[in-house]
Amino acid sequence: MTARILAIAGSDSGGGAGIQADIKTITALGGYAMTAVTAITVQNTLGVTGIHAVPPEIVAAQIRACTDDIGVDAIKIGMLGNEATINAVADVLAGVSVPIVLDPVMIAKGGAALIEDEAVWAMMQRLLPLARVITPNVPELIALTETEIEDSADVLLAAQELLNAGPRAVLAKGGHLDGEVVTDWLVTRHGHQAFSDTRIETRHSHGTGCTLASALACSLGQGLALPEAVARARSYVRLALRAAPGLGQGHGPLGHGAVVNEITATAPVLNQVTLPAMDYAASVAFYRQLGLRLIVDSPDNGYARFEAGNGTTLSIHVGHGQAGAGGMIYLESLRLDAWVAELQAAGLAFDQLPRDEAWLWREARLRDPAGNEVCLYAAGENRRFPPWRA
Repeated sequence: MTARILAIAGSDSGGGAGIQADIKTITALGGYAMTAVTAITVQNTLGVTGIHAVPPEIVAAQIRACTDDIGVDAIKIGMLGNEATINAVADVLAGVSVPIVLDPVMIAKGGAALIEDEAVWAMMQRLLPLARVITPNVPELIALTETEIEDSADVLLAAQELLNAGPRAVLAKGGHLDGEVVTDWLVTRHGHQAFSDTRIETRHSHGTGCTLASALACSLGQGLALPEAVARARSYVRLALRAAPGLGQGHGPLGHGAVVNEITATAPVLNQVTLPAMDYAASVAFYRQLGLRLIVDSPDNGYARFEAGNGTTLSIHVGHGQAGAGGMIYLESLRLDAWVAELQAAGLAFDQLPRDEAWLWREARLRDPAGNEVCLYAAGENRRFPPWRA
């Protein structure tokens, strides 16, 4: 059954964050999005210029309307704004057993305050104990723990301190720190785990926190374990950053809808085909004429990769197999190594077990009963957005 995900958050008139980002994210990841709007904000990529709070009893009524009829598999909580709304949400969620992801929204990307000072204590007391995981960024972590943070080690220590306030897990986001590598820390009562990636330099990052929390809630609602859910949510955010449409004069929105046929799916995705070729230039010209976009152009290696309008990719490779005799299909999975282990246990033989390749894909290979080569792989953003993208 489709996972039912309830987003409790404010509305962003510019469409990049808040409820709008939640709906786009949950839908893109295969969930069914429901909403309880806590506030109406007047904002665009340049900032927030007005906030109108929804009465707490209406917020609570929206939650009950969704849960009593449709049901819910996971909940994402974002902007709440004031103590009365926090108490109303906490009261109506008392006894709810599904995973709750709490994004402690305090400050907008442009610097506007999104929560009253006296409401922070209410959040700590009423909502943190309900949370399966809380997802603070560095400024929020500082506010919640009243500690100084200068580096990634400080983030980990603050996250461990916040864990003592009641949530079952903390995903502390390190994006506000300087450096070419961004590290997020997942901290639970069983230990901690770092998730690190190179920083994506862009001003189009409005709504990344909302998007991450919604992707995390959707993944948990679909049954993923917390570490797998974190990996999937981070992958979705990075792909959406890569696909940002470039809108607005300030902090632009992500490309939520452009993340298609990606590793973010819970089931294996058929999203890449490689065909053998004889004449590199002729093949490149042919597929460009068909309307495919050339994204990797490596004539010295006899290799080119094209992107179709739906995000699927096709490669041609001179000297790879016999032209006209068929190609290789690629199935991408977020949990490649575990998937291969399960297939081996079921009796399938592999020509190559998972290994990291020079082109930044992790690949395993086997053959179907007819002898056709099949590649099971994990590439994430490096399929459509490799460092050498044309």
